[in-house]
Amino acid sequence: MDNATRGWMNGLIGVVIFAGSLPATRVAVADLDPLFLTAARASVAAVLGWALLHALGQRRPAAAVLPALAVVALGVVVGFPLLTALALQHVSSAHSIVFLGLLPLSTAIFGVLRGGERLRPAFWGFSLLGSVVVVGYALGNGIEASLQGDLLMLAAVVVCGLGYAEGARLARTLGGWQVISWALVVSLPVMLPLMLLRWPASWAQVGAPAWWGLGYVSVFSMLIGFMFWYRGLAQGGIAAVGQLQLLQPFFGLALAALLLHETVSPMMLVVTLCAVACVAGARRFAR
Repeated sequence: MDNATRGWMNGLIGVVIFAGSLPATRVAVADLDPLFLTAARASVAAVLGWALLHALGQRRPAAAVLPALAVVALGVVVGFPLLTALALQHVSSAHSIVFLGLLPLSTAIFGVLRGGERLRPAFWGFSLLGSVVVVGYALGNGIEASLQGDLLMLAAVVVCGLGYAEGARLARTLGGWQVISWALVVSLPVMLPLMLLRWPASWAQVGAPAWWGLGYVSVFSMLIGFMFWYRGLAQGGIAAVGQLQLLQPFFGLALAALLLHETVSPMMLVVTLCAVACVAGARRFAR
């Protein structure tokens, strides 16, 4: 199996794991404060990441790498989880998942800016078409009614694309699981005090689904998924493998319907199918 194929396989595993993030976050914020949830998931994952680094005898990264790790932490440890948690107080997880169709374009742009990748014009054509389809869906469904939630999701997409590209660039030398583990450790001095500051006054109102949601986003979304994702991006190319994110709405919408009993409209499925068709075209012209 060549390196590019391994990259696509690792990337797909990461996307499948990430697909449960928004439904799990939606369940968790029903009973937990978004700031507490963001800090708690990062703190739990950071402790696990530190234990893994220590157990496997990993050396501390060079000082020159710390600014890039801080960017990764700001993008995927703090920015995306916090912005999506806030957004999910205003929109359903099914609605927010459609915005993930913009992530491949965001990742590709930062792949060029930060990863030094060069892409053919046709690639950008398909990526832009996918973005137009997603934004058109949001506008057609009354973006004014949930303007705050939609703007938060758009901001989350931007910072997440930056974090993905920066992490993938570092993974070329540090390794995929090492990047996310060190980024989590870097964020711990900020996230742990924030978690304690936003500690709930009472746990009586926190139901089992919220606990399951917190557990999923802490262990799978924040740590295990990134181990596969960053390795896949580094192996197969940031922009190319990043297009797999357009499959994430399929998995996410299915989970939202099955676990949260949310309505998935036919138009949502049409938009997702169009986005997947665009990624197929973009993948063909990624090199």
